[in-house]
Amino acid sequence: MFNDQDYLNNDKFLNNQTISRLIKIIHQNPNDVVKIFSSLKLCKAISIFEILDFSTKKKIIKDLSSIKKMELLNNLSVDDRISFLENLPKDILKDLIKYLNKEEKCKILVSLGYPKNSIGCLMIPYYLAIQKTWSVQEVLDYIRKKVKNSDVIEIVYIVDKKGKLVDDIKIREFLLVDPNTKVYDLINGKYTEILNITDTEKEATKIFSMSNRISLPVIDDQNFLLGIVTVDDILRLLNENYREDFQKIGGMEALNQSYLNVPLYKLIKKRAGWLILLFIGEMLTTTVMQRFSSVIERAVVIALFIPLVVSSGGNSGSQAASLIIQAMALGEVKIKDWWIVMRREIICGFFLGSILGLTGFIRVIVWHKIHLFNYGSHWILVGFTVFLSLIGVVLWGTLSGSMLPFIIKQLRGDPASSSAPFVATLVDVVGLMIYFSISYFLLNGTLL
Repeated sequence: MFNDQDYLNNDKFLNNQTISRLIKIIHQNPNDVVKIFSSLKLCKAISIFEILDFSTKKKIIKDLSSIKKMELLNNLSVDDRISFLENLPKDILKDLIKYLNKEEKCKILVSLGYPKNSIGCLMIPYYLAIQKTWSVQEVLDYIRKKVKNSDVIEIVYIVDKKGKLVDDIKIREFLLVDPNTKVYDLINGKYTEILNITDTEKEATKIFSMSNRISLPVIDDQNFLLGIVTVDDILRLLNENYREDFQKIGGMEALNQSYLNVPLYKLIKKRAGWLILLFIGEMLTTTVMQRFSSVIERAVVIALFIPLVVSSGGNSGSQAASLIIQAMALGEVKIKDWWIVMRREIICGFFLGSILGLTGFIRVIVWHKIHLFNYGSHWILVGFTVFLSLIGVVLWGTLSGSMLPFIIKQLRGDPASSSAPFVATLVDVVGLMIYFSISYFLLNGTLL
């Protein structure tokens, strides 16, 4: 039997043993299991931990130092970590989650059944919790003795003996009353600003935007207080999402890091995919123009207005897409609102197109009348062609730009991917078809 304390205190001896002998040593010295485990190198400790029974694992993880807990939990395989954590009581589980880094914590929460983008990934398991039977003086003494992180003492949380949230009180309330006052005398039960661990990051952002708090409590379905989320994390999340969406709207993959820190090859790779896709899309405009090449040959004046008409449609589509993407991000517009949005954008598109069309029509008249350019004997028909084409192209631009985010969202995609370049490419192709079709209809028998 390995019961000699000199051996058990010898790190070199323990680390030179095989896994099977170490298991025997642990079984023969159950009272020293934490001491033995703390002496092992990380790779060996992980191998041993995976083999041990659940009760022994629980004892080890409970009494290990914070540094050892952090090393062990973050380096266990995902499957082994889940099989261990999912059998723990919730009060122990919520304490151990704080030792996981952000990436590993998200993996665990997802594996334990929480949504991928749930607020649990932002949760901090540190908070100030007290009992309602305490006096204010006991609360203040507890804060001075226990709390080392000043970031978590803006709000004091009242929990029952099981750890369920009862109420929350701002720290200033304790400073303005008699020290002998009991906590339950300060409770009003009016707290409504809470987060559930299954809430998405977007839902949490919306709740924070409607509150005046630097932190909010996170509870589970049984009202157990699990941790808090601070406004700092929400602001950082918003900044990351804003940068990502902005890059997607610009027609590229998100960089996920500072521009100057991105390797050049990666920068090219991130941008090339979208550019190739958009280029292929723009090739369709060449196909359309080849289809109507005979029209251009017989009425060259038609070609002069192609950039004007098509770019107007692209601009209106980009406007509409940006507005809807932003409204979706803020929760102002849901998928079920697509019909309302469509009606509004059809009306907007018609009037915007009419305004631009009238401007284009006046331009043709003025340029022809003051002899800046001769549009020929059928100049009035050319003006009407530009007028009607702009109405049609701008209407199509606003309609497609506003509906693409809904379609992509319905297909479980990111609405920000319906970027301005993507909308512009779509509008270019269809816009040319609209322009040439109206030109052929109005000018057939005259210029054509």
